[in-house]
Amino acid sequence: MKLTVIGASRGIGRKVVDYALERGHEVRAVARSADAMDIDSDALQKIAGDATDPQLLARAVPGADAVILTLGVPRDLRVLKPTTLFSSTAQALIPEMQAAGVKRLLAVTGFGTGDSYAKLSTPEKLTFKLFLGRAYADKALQEELIRGSGLDWTIARPGILTDNAMTGKYQVLVTPESWRQGVISRADVAHFLVHAAEDGSHIHQTPALQR
Repeated sequence: MKLTVIGASRGIGRKVVDYALERGHEVRAVARSADAMDIDSDALQKIAGDATDPQLLARAVPGADAVILTLGVPRDLRVLKPTTLFSSTAQALIPEMQAAGVKRLLAVTGFGTGDSYAKLSTPEKLTFKLFLGRAYADKALQEELIRGSGLDWTIARPGILTDNAMTGKYQVLVTPESWRQGVISRADVAHFLVHAAEDGSHIHQTPALQR
């Protein structure tokens, strides 16, 4: 397949790039620091720039079999600041996908976004609002834009992320009744995203991913 990965230089995005290349796919890696990625592969095209830039996305999207959107929250105090990164990226990306005829979009938000917030415990909700509330408010808007896009979307909502090794063994909780907070490695989230792109599975679903 030809996969466009947005947010490709770190976190889940980097794990997606590594695993997709391992699986034999061609990858366009989009990130501000894409040029600095320490991967040397003929199957990898590095596209450095801002994911909210329609001109950059017009280069990155056409011809892709799927777009995998993996922008994450900062791992420092910037997470406390208001942001529009997630919704602005969706606003720029969706029209470019529609114009290019690329239908398949897989996006990562997080458990606690949108209607999954109700499944957090009271202590979890307090911590969530304090540290992630502003970022996840914008992720919720991102989800709304994706849901209304007319694309073949999947919104993955992983729980608490770790840097543990890929196992390929995790739970994909599709129904709201089954949703819960949990832990999963970034590598296993990448495993889910690549295989869902390959299989065309979980279209118009918002699965929670937990170990």
